[in-house]
Amino acid sequence: MIRMLLRVLGDEHAPPVRRTVALMTVTAVAEGLSCALLVPVLRALFGGTPGDVWPWLAAFGAAVAVCAVLRYRGDLSGFRVGTTLLRGAYHRLGEHLARLPVGWYRAGRVGEVSALAGQGVLRAVSVIAHLLAPFISATVTPLVVVAVVLAFDWRLGLAALAAAPVVVAVQAWTARATAADDARRAELDHEATARVVEYLQAQPVLRAGGRTGERFRLLDDALRELQRASRRSALSALPGVVGSVLVVQAVFTALLVLGAHLALGGHAGAPEVLAVLVLAARCADPLLALSELAGRLRGARAELVRLDAVLRAEPLPEPPDPVRPRRHDLEFDSVTFRHGDRVVLDDVSLTVPEGRRLAVVGPSGAGKSTLLHLLARFHDVTAGAVRVGGVDVRAIDSGVLMSRIAVVFQDVYLFDGTIEDNVRLGRPDADGAEVRAAASAAGLDEVVARLPGGWAANVGEGGALLSGGERQRVSIARALLKDAPVVLLDEVTSALDPVNEAAVHRGVERLVAGRTVVVVAHRLRTVRHADHIAFLDGGRVVEQGSHDELLRRGGRYADFWHLSAAEVGG
Repeated sequence: MIRMLLRVLGDEHAPPVRRTVALMTVTAVAEGLSCALLVPVLRALFGGTPGDVWPWLAAFGAAVAVCAVLRYRGDLSGFRVGTTLLRGAYHRLGEHLARLPVGWYRAGRVGEVSALAGQGVLRAVSVIAHLLAPFISATVTPLVVVAVVLAFDWRLGLAALAAAPVVVAVQAWTARATAADDARRAELDHEATARVVEYLQAQPVLRAGGRTGERFRLLDDALRELQRASRRSALSALPGVVGSVLVVQAVFTALLVLGAHLALGGHAGAPEVLAVLVLAARCADPLLALSELAGRLRGARAELVRLDAVLRAEPLPEPPDPVRPRRHDLEFDSVTFRHGDRVVLDDVSLTVPEGRRLAVVGPSGAGKSTLLHLLARFHDVTAGAVRVGGVDVRAIDSGVLMSRIAVVFQDVYLFDGTIEDNVRLGRPDADGAEVRAAASAAGLDEVVARLPGGWAANVGEGGALLSGGERQRVSIARALLKDAPVVLLDEVTSALDPVNEAAVHRGVERLVAGRTVVVVAHRLRTVRHADHIAFLDGGRVVEQGSHDELLRRGGRYADFWHLSAAEVGG
């Protein structure tokens, strides 16, 4: 368990964890040894000179005080290490998720990662703070007490020691019996979380289609299955709990019978037998709690296994000797990209000279946005190469690559904060004047002027308090503030009304001036002013050239152009 925790979180956390485990173990041993003082206390109390009990009582009180100090320090160390590990787990998970290719985030990952980042990490790491100390106490202290009993009377000690393999066998059997049910419950937990997220995100569509009841039934079914799985998991653990209780009670009864037999036969003194029974009763509570603790530890370990699986997902490799490009021209060299069994791009070759604009057009599903993703290295190509300034993007440090590229997508996500906070993401160290200048160039200043809070206005989660056009202006202002030499635009005006489209278009023109640009677009004005146009269909370039050349050819692009013009005119 500890080994897996350290493997997941990194060896830098090993020293404090090992110190904490050692301190908790010393505390458990001290608690067991302090119980040994009960034997001379009871012997003196029930012997011929009861007054001799006071020194032993003083020693017992001192031992209890020492155990209390050790327990306090152990628990405090556990909480501190648990807090450090929790922070480390979230940092490592966040950094790893940021390095994974976008293709890793398939359907269902949202619920899985949400459950893992929510309760999963907390449950897994809290083992140090909350479960480890009582578990060590429940296992080590009874063993120390058994050793003490062996020292006073080997017959009673062997009788107590016989319980150890039975308790271990019961716990092992319970772990095997509950493993499948626990795994199924965790799987359904993630599925139910994904259903909740889906249900909340799909509210506008569901209400417009009058399908809220149907979708609610799907969510209800997921929650009902989770309830059934939780019940099965609890029932499968019940025999282990009952078995542990029976073993503890049976051993205590055996010790009672054997002690009475030895005392009545004159083979052991009554005070010693009474002390052994008191020690046995002292061990009963931690042993009875062992089943519950073991179940919670198994749950924490299962979360660690899932966290480990996410952290083992292969990120895009960083180059061992990164190359820094000196130019900003772009090249797709015989690029092929597959997503699963589907060929998204097939032997695509395109070049964009520095400071020029390439427009990529074509039907939906042709692979246009994938070209932008490969340039930004959200994925790696299956074959061929994507180059920036003559350097393969796989040979460029990811931080350096992203510092050279500004991306504006059709679907803009804004973080829950102020407008200024979201614009400043483009360059966090920018001063206020630079932020205002970028916002003005993007036409965002007129949006800010009509908002009640101005620059301090909160945009809501995902930018929900702004319109689509307003969110797009924030995205363009962010890209302008970044001032990157390469700009990637993906359908930035396709879903906007004419007023917002005109404002966003003005911001885009300021953004792309003097930069190397690749634009995926349907709007005519964006396509017309491109230096080079590529028509993509089925993952292949079927036509390319300037706007006028492609119109003269009367091919696929000309059909696209005339159809778009007819839609605008209509």
